[in-house]
Amino acid sequence: MTEASAIAIELGQAFPSVPACEARGESGLRLGKLRRGARGRVIGIAVASAHTRNAVDPHELERRLLEMGFVEGARFEILHEGPVRRDPIAVRLDETRVALRRREAHALIVEIDTDSPTA
Repeated sequence: MTEASAIAIELGQAFPSVPACEARGESGLRLGKLRRGARGRVIGIAVASAHTRNAVDPHELERRLLEMGFVEGARFEILHEGPVRRDPIAVRLDETRVALRRREAHALIVEIDTDSPTA
């Protein structure tokens, strides 16, 4: 069990890995690919080394995302995009507002609402 998995269990939130999401037939998009106004729910975290380039290690990023509230089933809406390369983004996560770098948001697998704008 990874440290992030242990943290997720401590928080009382089971969080699927990408293969588990795919095994259940769920397909998802990366939060970092979406535009302002996109709404939906979080279905998983899949941190790759590209998401942490010149930053924290992948396990640390996963832990931080879980602590911020990016758990399975959490509802989100992208509220704002920065002026340079649309980075960073402001996300409403349930009733909390969080700012993320796009490269960190790419670690989040989400499912968008049917009436929500996509990429």
